[in-house]
Amino acid sequence: MITAEYTIPGMHIRDHEIEVPLDWSRPADSRSIVLFAREVVDPTRKDADLPLLVFFQGGPGGKSPRPTQSGPGWLVEALKTYRVILPDQRGTGRSSRVEGSTMRGFASGREAGDFLACFRADSIVRDFEHLRKTVFGEKRWVSLGQSYGGFITLTYLSQAPEGLSGCLVTGGLAGIRPSADELYRRTYPRVEAKNEQFYRRYPADIVRIGAIADHIAANRIVLPDGDQLTVRRFQTIGIDLGMKPGFENIHWLVDEAFLGRGEGPFTEHFLAEVMRLTSYDSNPLFVVLHESLYGEGPGATAWAADRVRQELPQFAPERRPLLFTGEMMFPWMLEEIRSLRDFRAGAEALAARDTYSALYDLHRLAANDVPVVAAIYFDDMYVDADLSLETARHVGNLDYWITNEYEHDGLRADVRVFKRLHEMFNDKGGAR
Repeated sequence: MITAEYTIPGMHIRDHEIEVPLDWSRPADSRSIVLFAREVVDPTRKDADLPLLVFFQGGPGGKSPRPTQSGPGWLVEALKTYRVILPDQRGTGRSSRVEGSTMRGFASGREAGDFLACFRADSIVRDFEHLRKTVFGEKRWVSLGQSYGGFITLTYLSQAPEGLSGCLVTGGLAGIRPSADELYRRTYPRVEAKNEQFYRRYPADIVRIGAIADHIAANRIVLPDGDQLTVRRFQTIGIDLGMKPGFENIHWLVDEAFLGRGEGPFTEHFLAEVMRLTSYDSNPLFVVLHESLYGEGPGATAWAADRVRQELPQFAPERRPLLFTGEMMFPWMLEEIRSLRDFRAGAEALAARDTYSALYDLHRLAANDVPVVAAIYFDDMYVDADLSLETARHVGNLDYWITNEYEHDGLRADVRVFKRLHEMFNDKGGAR
């Protein structure tokens, strides 16, 4: 159903809403949730029969980008060729968003965990297929998957390749034999290397960041929303080290941490920014669902990032120089961060879950004939490049471009990434 239609400079937009079952494994018995998608097209061709491109947002827990006159840049470029579909993945944005108030309605942690398990990639693929069939006349579409969107792409190719005429993936070729423990044993060294690079670029920050950590440890520091700031929470701002502007973002943040010369109290600006960077108000599912990305078949993920961290004393909050952490989620976050507290029982149940639905069909991926092109970022802090290369070798009809020119946010940072992948896709014959 179209709920709104309007034009902004350079883009004509239609908003769509449909209902989908919460639990696709028993759709007849499940309650419904809303799936929202935004259709974007060049206004001069709004009624033309154009190929479709559907965007799979990174995450988990990320909504599709909201278009503006200037971008994102890849969208402006894509509109030269495609009608672009920007769905909000279930539980995000306008697709029955899940937040703390949602989780307070469950009677038990197990019930809450079963609910959260319905928000993984297999359910997202079923949603998108239903959208394609009911709103877009079963027309096959090209997918563009950024980061977690690449994980969704592999699940789509495993479950419903007939809906895809081609796939573009940026920084998101997941390991198709997932193990959360293996993933973190590979990515912690990448995070440590980013820390070393950061301190080489800004050597004076070794002392400054150490002083910040010491001040937090010695005092009760309260953020503007009432949460107490701990050193381990401060360490999590290192998730930004894997993005192009991340080094500078962190440097300029700590540069203005103190009102005095290298000692307390902290500035209000510093505290407000640390709160914003670590609160997860806009995307709580990013934390709650994170390790379930690596749940496949039997075996609990059981807070693997926290377990592996305990093997690495260099990341301890009391060590100096202080090392920031990366894309790792920890059980203590569910207590220390206000926006996550209502998720605690469900997240704990999800982490303890010993059986997950299958995300990848290895035989179907090996026999894949849908054209796939992928950008692999050699220095990616979040998605291990060696695992991506292994996956590339086991997916049929896949060509890749490996580069150290970009960080994980290459698609957002430079339109040339989309252009390069689209040229590769056209060289493979494009959409068929």
